[in-house]
Amino acid sequence: MADVESNPLLKTFYFPPYDAIEAKHVRSGIRDLLNKLETDLEELERTVEPSWSNLVEPLEKIVDRLQVVWGAVSHLKAVKDNEELRAAIEEVQPEKVTFQLKLGQSKPIYNAFKAIRESPDWELLSDARKRIVEAQIKDAVLSGIALEDDKREEFNKIEQELTKLSRKFDENVLDSTKKFEKLITDKKDVEGLPSTALGLAAQTAVSKGHENATAEHGPWIITLDAPSFMAVMQHAKNRNLREEVYRAYTSRASEGSLDNTVIIDQILKLRLEKAKLLGYKNYAEVSMATKMATVEKAEELLEKLRFASWNPAIQDLEELKVFAKNQGAPEADNLNHWDISFWSERLRESKYEINEEELRPFFSLPRVMSGLFALANKLFGVNIEQVDGLAPVWNNDVRFYQVNDSSGSPVAYFYFDPYSRPSEKRGGAWMDEVVGRSCVLSHDGSSVRLPVAHMVCNQMPPVSGKPSLMTFREVETVFHEFGHALQHMLTKQDDSFVAGIRNVEWDAVELPSQFMENWCYHRDTLMSIAKHYETGESIPEDIYEKLLAARTFRAGSLSLRQLRFATVDIELHTRYVPGGPESIFDVDRRVSQKTQVLPPLPDDKFLCGFSHIFAGGYAAGYYSYKWAEVLSADAFSAFEDAGLNNDKAVKETGQRFRDSILALGGGKAPLEVFVQFRGREPSPEALLRHNGLLQVA
Repeated sequence: MADVESNPLLKTFYFPPYDAIEAKHVRSGIRDLLNKLETDLEELERTVEPSWSNLVEPLEKIVDRLQVVWGAVSHLKAVKDNEELRAAIEEVQPEKVTFQLKLGQSKPIYNAFKAIRESPDWELLSDARKRIVEAQIKDAVLSGIALEDDKREEFNKIEQELTKLSRKFDENVLDSTKKFEKLITDKKDVEGLPSTALGLAAQTAVSKGHENATAEHGPWIITLDAPSFMAVMQHAKNRNLREEVYRAYTSRASEGSLDNTVIIDQILKLRLEKAKLLGYKNYAEVSMATKMATVEKAEELLEKLRFASWNPAIQDLEELKVFAKNQGAPEADNLNHWDISFWSERLRESKYEINEEELRPFFSLPRVMSGLFALANKLFGVNIEQVDGLAPVWNNDVRFYQVNDSSGSPVAYFYFDPYSRPSEKRGGAWMDEVVGRSCVLSHDGSSVRLPVAHMVCNQMPPVSGKPSLMTFREVETVFHEFGHALQHMLTKQDDSFVAGIRNVEWDAVELPSQFMENWCYHRDTLMSIAKHYETGESIPEDIYEKLLAARTFRAGSLSLRQLRFATVDIELHTRYVPGGPESIFDVDRRVSQKTQVLPPLPDDKFLCGFSHIFAGGYAAGYYSYKWAEVLSADAFSAFEDAGLNNDKAVKETGQRFRDSILALGGGKAPLEVFVQFRGREPSPEALLRHNGLLQVA
């Protein structure tokens, strides 16, 4: 028996003790927890009755405890990865999956939910509680509850193997990203790189033992981490450097001991076997069983958007070639992938007189956050205050915030971990829950447990004593993740199974996040955040106008990029035959013929780093970004209809958004929630209009 006193994972906590949890606590802590939960599950199965208090409430306690404790461990792996933590998780993860399968395949629990569904009291349940019961029944079926013994054993083996493969996939991507380091000593080779990127490259060099490295004189180390990679692709004049970095990026995790190719094939093969066991034709059908869309509807939307984007994307490339030629670029007639971002930036600068780098001083992180919080106050009536020290954190750069309602009472909390740390933190940006809102799990005599969230980004850290100076894209990313956090934090559901983002169909879950991005282009919002970090002067009016005009710059090309990802994802999970004549890369090339104006390189292995679908929750679900973009653009158009400069109307519409889309969580079908807010079903018109693609469609 592990010592509860000395193992932070076994203590009762609301804010996880991130500063105290170490790899050595994971094995004993998780095993001890699983033993306790096993006993709780046996007790529940013995005493279960088809009633809320004797079924759902005790089940909620079991599910939540595992989610919260395992969530804390997984979170540390994502933001503070190390060999010891990896080894500990690898050892106990199969035991955790075994318990989850046992829980998901519990016949007494399943039968009790079915009895509630069939009882005369069914109609007396609230919509949210009906959704909980229906989701539990569906989840049990998708967890293999109906399978006979040998089939169930096969199903469970597949689940274990898939968990292991996804974890390995993710580790390979992190390790191969970390492995690439390009040391540059000649100043000529970094020509074009802005001062922020040179500062970051010198800071990286110092951390790797070149203690005298400076932004001005080097040496510099380039990595595949987003702030470094993007700076090279957009600004490095040295074409050979761009090519080398691009090829390294698109071949991450595709060779040697870190090769994900075989892992992908195994994942796809096992997902197909799992689908067949459950009685589906392919894995995409399993994925769509818990979403708004069907395979056909998703493909129909993707094709509609592809058609609207194709000709504009061809025009984008032609315009780029002409521009590069006029600039005397020898590669103009033969632009390659490592030229596109570089020349696009030059064209953007020329066309709109906007230089992303020169705008950085106007987007310092502290200003961006205070502007974002002012917007949240205006739209949703909440006040956000920084309360560092109230909860333990895993890194000194992490900030902690309390969200208060208009009366000053707290309604939620969140952590924000903004900066890139390539040696230990996975790339990208995400929101995740720490704990969900729940009445049953309230503590300290309060009536409800308040939700807590994580927001994690990977932006440029502070360099040379300056605050983190952000690109406009990084600003959009912070707004995006905050949208997810708002749905988690402003939920009004008291049953944790449907609180916040839980039980929201996956293709609707991006609605609040993408909705928030639209506000980055709203004049008052932008003016409130875009103030020079030294002088405090606002961004010039003409620059705002240019940012607005540049919003649709290369919209066709950017749309096609997402459509390639979404289409190859569906293709791999529907028509692809693992071990058949076509390889995964053949599928990508085939899809790219219709979704990429410039075909991928013959040795493009981007799939080996496509964590969203092989190590995240987006398998046969990447289309969700586009599906939800239709919803979010249409939701934002409600504010446009009300009048963006009419504060009263914006506040009223914001309150309606809060009371429907943010408050109802997974307690109501997303289409019904949308109709409640918008007064009608969604239409893609607003999305195409925002992207300047309407006339084509």
